[in-house]
Amino acid sequence: MAVAHRVGVVAALVLVFLLDGSKARIHKLILKNETRFFVHLNTFGFYANGSLDVNLHSLRIPQQLVNYSAHPVGFSLSRARVSGVLSYTAEETETCPLTLTKVTNNEPLILFLIDINNLSVNVRVLGDQDNILTGKPKANVQTKEKGQRSSRESPAETPAKPAEQAQGDDKSPDKTTKSSDKTADEAKVETNTEAVDQTKEAKTAEKMATEFQLASTKQLTLALEKVNDTYAFNFHLLLGLLAEGLYNLNFYYCQNMVPGINRPYSFTLEMTEKNPGGFLSAAEIPLSRLYIGMAGVFFVAAMVWVYTLMKHRYSVFKIHWLMAALAFTKSTSLVFHSINYHFINTEGHPIEGWAVMYYITHLLKGALLFITLALIGTGWAFVKYILSDKEKKIFMIVIPLQCLANVAYIIIESTEEGSSEYPLWKEILFLVDLICCGAILFPVVWSIRHLQEASSTDGKAAMNLEKLKLFRHYYVMIVCYIYFTRIIAILLKVTMPFQWQWCYEFLVEVSTLIFFVLTGYKFRPASNNPYLQLPQDEEDEEMDEIVTESGALEGISKVKKTSNGRERQKEATL
Repeated sequence: MAVAHRVGVVAALVLVFLLDGSKARIHKLILKNETRFFVHLNTFGFYANGSLDVNLHSLRIPQQLVNYSAHPVGFSLSRARVSGVLSYTAEETETCPLTLTKVTNNEPLILFLIDINNLSVNVRVLGDQDNILTGKPKANVQTKEKGQRSSRESPAETPAKPAEQAQGDDKSPDKTTKSSDKTADEAKVETNTEAVDQTKEAKTAEKMATEFQLASTKQLTLALEKVNDTYAFNFHLLLGLLAEGLYNLNFYYCQNMVPGINRPYSFTLEMTEKNPGGFLSAAEIPLSRLYIGMAGVFFVAAMVWVYTLMKHRYSVFKIHWLMAALAFTKSTSLVFHSINYHFINTEGHPIEGWAVMYYITHLLKGALLFITLALIGTGWAFVKYILSDKEKKIFMIVIPLQCLANVAYIIIESTEEGSSEYPLWKEILFLVDLICCGAILFPVVWSIRHLQEASSTDGKAAMNLEKLKLFRHYYVMIVCYIYFTRIIAILLKVTMPFQWQWCYEFLVEVSTLIFFVLTGYKFRPASNNPYLQLPQDEEDEEMDEIVTESGALEGISKVKKTSNGRERQKEATL
């Protein structure tokens, strides 16, 4: 009941976090009083004809900047060489990446340098490019000045005509009135003509500004708009066939790299990433089909397990039904996970109701998994029916930690990568997950030690040694499962091409299925289960001898379990 209460509380927390927004491929990031010099906005795998739209709103930065050339502010879009870990910057902290003038191996790199003094965004294109950049170029300053100058001179020239006509005011007042009306009409026409010209000029500039072939254009300037004390600009990038890959979009405020300088800045950023098939990254496109397929496999495995339990109902313990509940919960969680990814791909963001169902089932699955592993590891219902104080403490530590790990995972899923909280919760998730995986091994070790001691004291050495062997195998299984899913699979993900990184999730799900099947096979409720099987060796039959023939114990019979789980009675010989 306590565990169910905790799960309910955590589920309520999940709903609260979901109300704040959820992670999607249509991103909106709001940073206020941020002091980091480097903000990783997102990593996305683009196929050919994929697109990236970035719209920067209300950038507010301090005016005490010394030199934009030495401490630039802006964005970088780089293609990662291996996964999202290694990129052109190698996370250097000594030099500002926005000051780069060349790249190694001609890796594509686009730098957007914001210059608030000149109200411009200088775009620097490096490496081999096969992209088309669409943006609003900076308006022609000379044309603007010309227009302003002519509008200022025209009012000075207009009084000349009324001055010449002033001599005949007394002779022809009607003519003067007509002349003044004509002058007003001319001024109105000139104003309208000037407005139309400016509109045409703006439309022409916008048209001309639309597309830039980055394969031939290495330097261009976009317009930076100023609204009150904030700045804004946007761009659209269409990726070509040679440019597909895994890209990192970062924001840099290089002045904060200087020791002793910690100036806050704020901005709102909207970003949309698309592939020809939808809003998912290249590595995530197959995940919806993968999860629904694995959900079917886990459901079939759960049905086979239930059939086994019904077939051997006399040998079934409560923990066997708990294992069945875990398999069904895992299958349900994968179904909702698949639905969640489907809506992200089609809509650009998850549907809140389906996302809530996925997070709740994910929580239940995580809690059930560690509860089941801990109960099996302690030998509950197999070796003993009462948990020791040490084992109870393990449950009191591991279960809340596992709930915390699931909450951390949910917060990470519902938080933008560029937010200040994202790195913190990612570290918490990694640390708590390792602690839980390490702590879950302690009950198994204690069970092994308990069986070692029992094998030499209670006269059932063969039975206890068989159980000891089983627990040792189970211990090795848990270690291999943890080692593979936490280390090996991640290393494989880092080394895989960007479009094959979904294989990481496939390997994790397959290894989980294998672990579930092996655990079920070793602890199956069958007549030949080592926990229920009596030793049949001659050496073991000698243990069935009557301990004493004294009158005090005369007539006492010995009871033991047969191989089919029923009790039989052997009368003592007199």
